Amino acid sequence: MREYEEKLRKYILENSIDAEQFVYEDICHSAEDAAVAAGTTLENIVKNICLVDPEGNLIVAILKGDDKFDLKKITEFLSIKKLKTATPEQILEKTGYICGGVPSFSYPATFIIDSRVMESDCVFTGGGSQFSLVKISPKVLQEANSGKIVDIRK
Repeated sequence: MREYEEKLRKYILENSIDAEQFVYEDICHSAEDAAVAAGTTLENIVKNICLVDPEGNLIVAILKGDDKFDLKKITEFLSIKKLKTATPEQILEKTGYICGGVPSFSYPATFIIDSRVMESDCVFTGGGSQFSLVKISPKVLQEANSGKIVDIRK
């Protein structure tokens, strides 16, 4: 687990990203677990929904922890008819991080950020492992992943 956390820490430092990484004793795999670990609410947690298009390209939908994504909105925005949820194996292969610890940046993908995420001063995203989170402003997050801001929640 620590190798993934270290990989992300190195990426943050090498790319001068204004973010803070935290490692916890308790697991923060789900948005609810992450909120408890960070001592915050689901409003300040973002989750990454990893999807794969028919050509195998990775699309990451970033939403607040308590929101649900609307697949139809995503497919319409991207003009792609079929998207599938990535398997844990595909997530590791395409992001370099294990499922449950995937950050919202630091690997090649098409990033789509729900507009509601941008309303927060700061958010917590995956920190590389199921025991780590990164605190980052949504603006810095968008700059780090070149994400497109779109309404993608139900």
